[in-house]
Amino acid sequence: MNIRIICVGKLKERFYREAVEEYVKRLGAYAKIEIAEVADEKTPDGASEVVCEKIKDKEGERILGKLHDQDYCIALAINGKARDSVAFSEHLSDLMQSGKSSFAFVIGGSLGLSDAVLARANEQISFSKMTFPHQLMRVILTEQLYRAFRIMNGQPYHK
Repeated sequence: MNIRIICVGKLKERFYREAVEEYVKRLGAYAKIEIAEVADEKTPDGASEVVCEKIKDKEGERILGKLHDQDYCIALAINGKARDSVAFSEHLSDLMQSGKSSFAFVIGGSLGLSDAVLARANEQISFSKMTFPHQLMRVILTEQLYRAFRIMNGQPYHK
């Protein structure tokens, strides 16, 4: 089982890095985890919609360059399918039982994901209708992946 988290930008704050490192370490008991960061584009203040789309397209090209043909790509998008933690775990388990073994979770930058990345994704998921900083989403995703594997394996985890 291989999981790659492809994300725009670096984690600048130490507390985010430490949280992600802890969950990645815990996830190592269940899967091979890799985090691939791609460079983010600076968004000028008051950027037009056209400029924002160009920024998402540039970041999207970098993301697409990190995806492999065999990856089952799951894009994190606010309009994606929402599941609770148990349903998320069951969905991942179903995908694995159907033969999927290489997953790529994609976290966009501050403007979101390009249309090309969303088109490449096999599915879109949402953890909330709320907007979170993309750095915090990396922590949330790694924690939910860890929780999903604990649930799959019938191991206790704080509710």
